[in-house]
Amino acid sequence: MTSPNASFGPAIQSVLVANRGEIARRVFATARRTGVGTVAVFSDADAASPHVAEADAAIRLPGNTPAETYLRADLIIDAARAAGADAIHPGYGFLSENAGFAQAVEDAGLTWIGPPVKAIESMGSKVESKKLMDAAGVPVLAELAPDEVTEAHLPVLIKASAGGGGRGMRVVRELSTLAGELEAARREAQSAFGDPTVFCERYLETGRHIEVQVMADKHGTVWAVGERECSIQRRHQKVVEEAPSPLVERTPGMRERLFEASRLAANAIGYEGAGTVEFLADERGEFFFLEMNTRLQVEHPVTECTTGLDLVDLQLQVAAGVALPADSPALRGHSIEVRLYAEDPAKNWQPQSGTVHRIELPGTVEEFAVLDRQGVRLDSGVVAGSVVGVHYDPMLAKVISFAPTRGQAAQLLASTLARTALHGLRTNRDLLVNILRHPAFLAGDTDTAFFDTHGLDTLARPLADPDAEALSALAAALADAAANRAAARVDGRIPSGWRNLTSQPQLKQYTSASGEYDIRYLLGRSGLRAEGFEHVSLVSATADAVVLEIAGMRRTFDVARYGDEVFVDSPLGPVALTATPRFVDPATIVAAGSLLAPMPGAVIRLGAAQGDSVTLGQPIVWLEAMKMEHTITAPASGVLVELPVSVGQQVDVGSVLAIVEPEETEEESA
Repeated sequence: MTSPNASFGPAIQSVLVANRGEIARRVFATARRTGVGTVAVFSDADAASPHVAEADAAIRLPGNTPAETYLRADLIIDAARAAGADAIHPGYGFLSENAGFAQAVEDAGLTWIGPPVKAIESMGSKVESKKLMDAAGVPVLAELAPDEVTEAHLPVLIKASAGGGGRGMRVVRELSTLAGELEAARREAQSAFGDPTVFCERYLETGRHIEVQVMADKHGTVWAVGERECSIQRRHQKVVEEAPSPLVERTPGMRERLFEASRLAANAIGYEGAGTVEFLADERGEFFFLEMNTRLQVEHPVTECTTGLDLVDLQLQVAAGVALPADSPALRGHSIEVRLYAEDPAKNWQPQSGTVHRIELPGTVEEFAVLDRQGVRLDSGVVAGSVVGVHYDPMLAKVISFAPTRGQAAQLLASTLARTALHGLRTNRDLLVNILRHPAFLAGDTDTAFFDTHGLDTLARPLADPDAEALSALAAALADAAANRAAARVDGRIPSGWRNLTSQPQLKQYTSASGEYDIRYLLGRSGLRAEGFEHVSLVSATADAVVLEIAGMRRTFDVARYGDEVFVDSPLGPVALTATPRFVDPATIVAAGSLLAPMPGAVIRLGAAQGDSVTLGQPIVWLEAMKMEHTITAPASGVLVELPVSVGQQVDVGSVLAIVEPEETEEESA
């Protein structure tokens, strides 16, 4: 890759990654392949994280929150010195676009694996960056100062000036809500990036989010490596990303114009290293500059797969002064990435926390590798046994497919996700599969209103239909019976529930996200008799696998149990069940009208006081968890009779936050 006349500094010997989880593991993977040493930093909450174990050295940052740990530039630089690292890679998020941190790294005599400090400063303020891009000839959407917004400007989008990833972003459609949304956006921005500055811009209800990966060296060469489309988003965070863009592919001349605008942007600020120029485009192929991310992006794997480049390796080389060839490599094939989150899309994207019992993709899967043939890649920050806490983003993994065509890439990725054994947390897996199989997605119709257009409730529906879920509950009951017999010390070969004379059927009860199942069955000389399953016979059953014959067709159900949690995987779709205990502990019963914490978090604001009259939907408690705010509202109009929490208090999932006693109706009081 080097130019014959290029002069460059010594190769990097050891790199500290000022980040956590998946991105730290991603950088470490390339470092290992290229012989570079690795140093991890970790918070107390991340002490058991895989990235800590994989590093050559790991240094603790005391505390849990980002402000205490991964946002502490001084502690990170001290860690690099202590471990003997000669370079720092910032990853993405946290301090990755913090010019002060980059300057501190260089002042400490360490190599900064990122763009020049002045380039970060230029793009660090989204307000100022738009002015700069406008002057450079890059088309832009004008920004609005919050105090300038009027009815005529609505809807508007509030954005954090210092960050991305959906933090500090709010859509405002009514002027009366602007002040409250500005306050919330500033709190989120301060929490996530240490800077509460926000601005507004006109919000386009539909559009395409197109971005261009750039790579620039210290010798004046700027590559526009390829574009990505990231239009399918939730809460302004990307969910599905792909390269190349379906819109760009079918719009003559658009790629050339995008690449030229991106090179103009990079040259205007003297850019070096990996960066992304983001645009909002319409169906005609017109586009407007949104921002430039002066770092590696979450979705960089789709560019790696469609170019054959290891972008992290290029970052390391460019930082050491190596020159890029004059031309970037040609594009090839198609790659799609989905972000697998621990969240419940059907409940307003509610983040989840807890233990990942199992995450296992079928077939041959590469990890953190550039794919050179059709296949699937996994970039994950968790492994079996990892605990997803409340302090950080709930993304579990990125799953990436690569194939000769877009249709093949979508089919391969959907099939892989559907057959993945994913136990322990509710995730957006079913949503992702439904998106990848949706006719509109396959047709390339993927604007930013995708969820509104096609219905989140439809897209989030379970892969397993009610019949498949019922069969899975039956399989869970039979596997449980097989496990009990295998553990029996006496007469272990006798079928579960066997009697000399026919008795009452065995009963197992399960609940799922969509219903309850009472499984009544008998196992006798004539085989299985299960109520409601007249056309089902049992072929075999062990503690972890049940084979059923359903109307002449055999199906295998893999069953895994973790306490009362039961996970059943089959070609009919994954099913998560909870075994219902035979007896209910009275202490677990909560009062009517109780507002329960949907996740662990910190109480950051109260909207009413005990004894106040409240109305249906009125905000009562604001929780902060996983770097986002979550509002808990009154379930009915009435009186707030109990408020056992206070601002700053940490609460566990299921904790009672408040109790609202509904007001009596005229009929009730008569």
